[in-house]
Amino acid sequence: MKKAKHFQLQPLNNNNNGLSLSHFDLLSEEIVFSILDFLTPNPLDKKSFSLACKCFYSIESKHRRTLKPLRSEHLPKVLTRYPHVTHMDLTLCPRVIDNSLKVIARACASTLRSVDLSRSKFFTGAGLLSLAVKCVNLVELDLSNATELMDIAAAAVAEAKNLERLWMGRCKMVTDMGVGCIAVGCRKLRLLSLKWCVGVGDLGVGLVAVKCKDIRTLDLSYLPITDKCLPSILNLQHLEDLALEGCFGIDDNSLAVLKNGCKSLKKLDMSSCQKITHVGLSSVFSCTRCLEQLTLAYGSSVTLDLADCLNKLSKLQSIKLDGCPVTCAGLRAIGDWCVSLKELSLSKCSGVTDEGLSYLVTKQKDLKTLDITCCHKITDVSISHITNSCTDLSSLRMESCTLVPREAFVLIGQRCHSLEELDLTDNEIDDEGLKSISTCSKLSSLKLGLCLNISDGGLAHVGMRCVGLKELDLYRCTGITDSGILAIARGCPGLEMINIAYCKEITDYSLMLFSKCTKLNTIECRGCPHITSLGLATIAAGCKQLTKLDIKKCYKIDDTGMIPLAHFSQNLKQINLSYSSVTDVGLLSLASISCLQSLTILHLKDLTPSGLAAALLACGGLTKVKLHASFKSLLPQALFEHLEARGCLFQWRDKVFQAELDPKCWKLRLEDMMQ
Repeated sequence: MKKAKHFQLQPLNNNNNGLSLSHFDLLSEEIVFSILDFLTPNPLDKKSFSLACKCFYSIESKHRRTLKPLRSEHLPKVLTRYPHVTHMDLTLCPRVIDNSLKVIARACASTLRSVDLSRSKFFTGAGLLSLAVKCVNLVELDLSNATELMDIAAAAVAEAKNLERLWMGRCKMVTDMGVGCIAVGCRKLRLLSLKWCVGVGDLGVGLVAVKCKDIRTLDLSYLPITDKCLPSILNLQHLEDLALEGCFGIDDNSLAVLKNGCKSLKKLDMSSCQKITHVGLSSVFSCTRCLEQLTLAYGSSVTLDLADCLNKLSKLQSIKLDGCPVTCAGLRAIGDWCVSLKELSLSKCSGVTDEGLSYLVTKQKDLKTLDITCCHKITDVSISHITNSCTDLSSLRMESCTLVPREAFVLIGQRCHSLEELDLTDNEIDDEGLKSISTCSKLSSLKLGLCLNISDGGLAHVGMRCVGLKELDLYRCTGITDSGILAIARGCPGLEMINIAYCKEITDYSLMLFSKCTKLNTIECRGCPHITSLGLATIAAGCKQLTKLDIKKCYKIDDTGMIPLAHFSQNLKQINLSYSSVTDVGLLSLASISCLQSLTILHLKDLTPSGLAAALLACGGLTKVKLHASFKSLLPQALFEHLEARGCLFQWRDKVFQAELDPKCWKLRLEDMMQ
């Protein structure tokens, strides 16, 4: 057995009897590593540990396996401290050049196994070649959204002979030639995503199928492929997950050749394949008897003929039919044939009625996840059948089921006690319904946006009973005040996300209450006119894990709120300051937040062009900025070119200042737009 290494802390004090020792002197490095594994995801915790003493500093350096740097220019120094990194996440670095990748390749040649470049820019095939050649243990590479990469970069990736997982979504310049190089060089690939690689066709996909025999997961969504490459794909002996979403070149005739292939397939996505009907699907299902998950969203009508095809799939557990027209006969047939369903999604499906849905759920008593968002024709009849039959539901999404009366929501709480996720956005639920739902003690996510019949009384029940709540959405719930928030903040200490946007009675007192919820990372409080800089300062001081903040139309928040925010919220990545009273001084103070990536600043009346320019230059990590179009002519073009070269994308808006509508008027206008 390998002898465990022990370490010694620096002496705590000296006295006449010798040195005093710490209990940590008795622990091996392996035991301390195990302790570090249990620390929370908050990076500040491990930083605090490492700063306790020199020994802990050294231990934490040896323990860390994952790095997520904010600036690529810091990589040489960072990699010197952390020599055992296996996973490098560069998604927070707006600019990653070839030299950065060469630094990583030299420092982590023997240890690196995974690199994520999915949000990075400016690297080329030269940098990728360094990684591929020197990092011999590299098994995972994410190049999604690298829209400028060409075939020469794909050829460089092909040198990573041990690569097993490769994402190339939206690499639109790569063609069959580049993918062919990868197919020849990376024979061990088990996962390959080519989604939106529109330059890749039958030839490239066919080469992947011929050369990469171990492929388990293949995403070909939105590729211009036809029936020519399908036989070789479906002959892959180990293929389990296939995505063909938006492959408009595939039709029923293309699928007719697949009757004898792909017996290993477990997950199939054929969403938005407009030319495929029950005829083609019948060909696929005749050979894919092991299929467990099927997605046919935004496709052809769910008729009796299509549903009858499913009787061949005895192991099917999940069906997603979002956006498809459905018939009552089709839903009844799904209920009869799919005996093992755990998940059903009918979001935005026209044609869903009480008759069809009620019959289906009575046959599917093992359902765990049900999505009936925007099924506008269902009533309390469907809710009664759902809650009576599917008592083990863990997730129910039923946004905008506007014909369901308030009395029906009581049934959810009475019968579905296993619910963990519940979306009731834009429904008629009232306080009695909330009181009943609060008995679902496992709830972690509750969405009540645009529920205009609820008040503090109903919310108090949620706060008292749903102690594990992590996400609460109260968007435009005008009956909610500080009193209701008091119950939530006290009863749900693990809250991570709160949306109180346009709850106009909310004041600073609510933010002071939320400051005790130390795990909060997302706060949306736009349109709360009584919230001031004092409340914001309190939140900043208490919620150190804050990453997303929306204070749009909080007119009383000014520079005095920005300064404490900049001091305490060092994890902040995204902020919306539009229509607030922040000026040049407050905006510039945000430059001290090194994590800040996204900034929305529309209609700041006291913001000057020079102040904006200074802030943009000082915030070195910005990747996205939304500005009013008027600033485009007020600032020098050279400034924008410099910031874009640094990795920042500008989005211009030309919206005029808008007065806020009453919530009921706003809802009526939305309904008119949807009709």
